Amino acid sequence: MERIALLFALLLASFFGLAQDRTGALRGSVTDAGGKAVESATVSLLRATDSAVLKLAAADKSGRYAFEGLSAGRYLVAVSAAGHSKTWSAPLDVNSATSDVPALVLQPASKSLTGVTVVARRPLIEQKADRMVVNVDAFASNAGTSALEVLEKSPGVTVDKDGGISLKGKQGVLVLMDGRPAYLTGTELANYLKSLPATAIDQVEIMTNPSARYDAAGNSGIINIKTKKNKVKGFNGSVTVGGSRGKASRSNNSLNMNYRTGKVNLFLNGSHSYFERHQNLDINRRFRDNGQTTAIFAQETRQRGHNNYLGLKLGADYFLSKRSTLGIVLSGGTNPQKGRSVSTSFLQDAQGVTDSIVTAESVTRETWKNKAVNLNFRHQFDSTGRELSADVDVVSYRTGNDQRFTNGAYDPSWVKRSADLLRGDLPVDINIYSAKIDYVQPLKGGAKLEGGLKGSYVRTVNSALYYNVFDNTEYVDTGKTNRFRYEEKIGAAYLNLNKTIGKWGLQAGLRYELTSYRGHQYGSPDKVLHPDSSFSRDYGSLFPTAFVSFAASKSHQLSFSYGRRIDRPDYQDLNPFLFFIDRYTLEQGNPYMRPQFTHNFELGHTFKGFLTTTLNYSSTRDMMSETFEQASVANGGNGYATIVRDGNIGRRESAGISVNAQVPVRKWWTAMLYTNFNYNKFSGRLNQDGALINMEATNLTTNINNQFNFGKGWTAELSGWYRTRGVEGQLVIMPMGAMQAGFGKTVLKGKGTLKANMRDIFFTNKVKGEIDFDGTEARFFQTRDTRQASVSFTWRFGKPIKDGRERRRSGGASEEQNRVKGAQ
Repeated sequence: MERIALLFALLLASFFGLAQDRTGALRGSVTDAGGKAVESATVSLLRATDSAVLKLAAADKSGRYAFEGLSAGRYLVAVSAAGHSKTWSAPLDVNSATSDVPALVLQPASKSLTGVTVVARRPLIEQKADRMVVNVDAFASNAGTSALEVLEKSPGVTVDKDGGISLKGKQGVLVLMDGRPAYLTGTELANYLKSLPATAIDQVEIMTNPSARYDAAGNSGIINIKTKKNKVKGFNGSVTVGGSRGKASRSNNSLNMNYRTGKVNLFLNGSHSYFERHQNLDINRRFRDNGQTTAIFAQETRQRGHNNYLGLKLGADYFLSKRSTLGIVLSGGTNPQKGRSVSTSFLQDAQGVTDSIVTAESVTRETWKNKAVNLNFRHQFDSTGRELSADVDVVSYRTGNDQRFTNGAYDPSWVKRSADLLRGDLPVDINIYSAKIDYVQPLKGGAKLEGGLKGSYVRTVNSALYYNVFDNTEYVDTGKTNRFRYEEKIGAAYLNLNKTIGKWGLQAGLRYELTSYRGHQYGSPDKVLHPDSSFSRDYGSLFPTAFVSFAASKSHQLSFSYGRRIDRPDYQDLNPFLFFIDRYTLEQGNPYMRPQFTHNFELGHTFKGFLTTTLNYSSTRDMMSETFEQASVANGGNGYATIVRDGNIGRRESAGISVNAQVPVRKWWTAMLYTNFNYNKFSGRLNQDGALINMEATNLTTNINNQFNFGKGWTAELSGWYRTRGVEGQLVIMPMGAMQAGFGKTVLKGKGTLKANMRDIFFTNKVKGEIDFDGTEARFFQTRDTRQASVSFTWRFGKPIKDGRERRRSGGASEEQNRVKGAQ
């Protein structure tokens, strides 16, 4: 804490000691072709060297605007308004005086459609300086899909068989929702993203090297999922209904409403999805001793189930003044799930002759609930960009999971030998408290200083209550029952400085995070065999970041970035007790896991704004990975069971090249091509004292998306992705891919959109893999309900307020006020 206090003192000194001496100003007016003032026109101040937007303003009732406190330099002014074509000023030189911009005249748009809302068509992918932005609604094939399926076909993103997310071939992605941590990991995060309809999402931001402003978690980067919001004054909204059908059914629906007038902005976002699961998994394990097969274990699993997700977000922004906004967001969701998994296992001798048959049926009923409150504040001190923002979040998750495992043993002729019933009650409580404050201070010479503080506290309690059932009477299974409590505190402070010098863009940041955690394993009722245990750790780390860009010419732009990242173990992964997935698959935490640290380097080149090539290299220490080992009777297994746990296996080095291009093949045809080649080298030891590993692997991922605009509201899409053979920890995954096609049609005079698509047309998204560990060789084959036909309909309603009183924002900009964090 002393180090955080010292960094805070340095932060304050920077804020007040590096304040800029403002030197000049620009002022002007906006009129239409008839000489009439254009009220509320959007006025943008751009840097002349690279057209980067520096500030925004809105013309007042007389069409006047002003930008004050400008550093000496060369600028452009751009003006836009509904029904008019955008126009720009000539380059303007600013010194220590106030300069008048020649009057900017807006010309009528080339097409005037009375009574029809003209909606600009967003690009599929936007490549920005520090991130790639995916516009979800621009893809026709996103109709009827989930958030996880949107990520699956986003450039550079890979989703594995269990819903784990990788970025450019590397696991360890921090997922944000509207700029805030989702606070979900592993299976919980995958289930949530499967339940969130794509229609509730506006954009997906992909950042492989985030600045110091963001949490240092996520060794491969950050994915920020931005939900929809409405920026138009008045009452506006949209409703989307959609359904899909494959082997099972799905339904994805959403409702978005916004009312803004005067000093108040109110919004509501609701989403609902019904998802039926249909999954088959076949595993063949071959046990060896000195290279000779001793037994064969063939397992067939059929998983069916459904969930019914309902989520709601309510928010309000109150504009205390033209520069200060106070907001509150209330959100929550519920996702009851039911599932049934039936496994049949054939235990065979070395010649493949069946010795016995074991059946296992698992029936689960899970209740998942979350609720969250966010309070946010934003104050703009002046029009130069100096601002203060703050957020306070309180989040809780409650999960109840009732499991019933019914196991039966048979001889090769299916004559029952024995049966047993195990019931599990696995409640989980997670509470998160977080607060942060950010400050932005413009400096002279066009530089900008950012800084902030953040603190978070997480408390989670996991219970695993197991009962053996005999004659309808339950008896506590003392060998399996346990309770785990975990508390984590993280304090952080950062500074980030950026400046443009001619054709060069420079940014440097430093973030410090201090982590303190405590874990208490309460053991089982049998304190002799399973006594209480606890562990704790405190550590602090610095996370530097650096970004350099160079505009060599209009056709060539270069960039370089560096960042140090961290991945901390998931809460459940630290719990040392065994959890039963099924009779032959167990999961166990590791309280001795350490965080992994990664150094990321990227070098990029952009050609004429449409072709981006990136070289990347990363080095990870204490790499965390899922490991597999054969269970023994002593540790809760049955000799044939596999224990899955996470551990630090050593070092990983990764290098790759990615190419992203958006090619206008014809006026009506745009192709987006993305390819990523990745090389990974792993070295270390499994489970600290296990086998040495030293392996290399390469992987190629390709995304191709064709968008067609045929006019008269008709659009279409033909896209697909392919991934070559790759390695995920100890698992080797065979090549896989999928193709999808869809179309869209604008109806109801632009207020409605109808979309239909077919995903995984040729049913090629099948997971095949293999693994070799502890004398066990295993191969698996997994199929899911990926081939689906979907249809959706979106209706947009409401219209903006047209009286001038509510729109009057003299000296400010409506766009800036809509960027309030609480409304995102």
